[in-house]
Amino acid sequence: MAGRNRLSGWLRRGADNGSSSSTAPRPARAPRNARGSRTGPPGPDPRRDELTRAAATAGFRLAPAAHPEGFGCSCERIGCPLPGLHPVSLAWQTQASTEPQRVEDWLRAHPLANFVTATGIGHDVLDVPADAGRLALERLTVDAATLGPVAALGEDRLLFFTATRGTPADEDEWWPCALDSHPETADEHPGIRWHCRGSYVLLPPAQLPSGHFVQWLDGHGPDLPLPDPLPVLAILTDACAQFGYEFEPAPVGWGR
Repeated sequence: MAGRNRLSGWLRRGADNGSSSSTAPRPARAPRNARGSRTGPPGPDPRRDELTRAAATAGFRLAPAAHPEGFGCSCERIGCPLPGLHPVSLAWQTQASTEPQRVEDWLRAHPLANFVTATGIGHDVLDVPADAGRLALERLTVDAATLGPVAALGEDRLLFFTATRGTPADEDEWWPCALDSHPETADEHPGIRWHCRGSYVLLPPAQLPSGHFVQWLDGHGPDLPLPDPLPVLAILTDACAQFGYEFEPAPVGWGR
């Protein structure tokens, strides 16, 4: 009951009250070679095309993204705030597609690109610290209703793919959540991040500036059905609480 009350409180929090007091994740370091000097990213995973096609077949609307290049970003923007981690085009939301020919065109035109999937249309993503995600994973896999695709974002976070709680087509049914996250505001959500409409996440096997990759966990690939987000969120919030990823209580009277 305590976990349920905590969950309902977090869901009712206003976005303006989002916690930003926790320490932001430290920036990833470039990998070292045998002599200890810095090296660039390792290059794309050889399974990139195969895994990208599989994600599109599973219904994940995708768009090409930048990739790490040297010690910066392929977009060549000076001081890029998300090096190698953002869509190529500012119109990524309208471009995102599962259409096979469009995907093939992108794969040929952008042979080094990462890919992102647009959330909040066919699916959402609950993004949590890896330690809490691993704790929750055993419980989630026991219950078939909460078993869904899960990816590791390098060594630091796990991405739990779920059905979406709302789309622009059903505006009257939309309800805001203080956990709603976008990549540019990720540091404001050191615990749970809920990627829904207007957001995106990197798809496996995207390469990260740290030298790691985004990878599907064994047995949790994109072919699994998408679970309802609320039971998954309930388990993830309890796991996060055990690791101290707490949130401020909801203000009285806020919510639908």
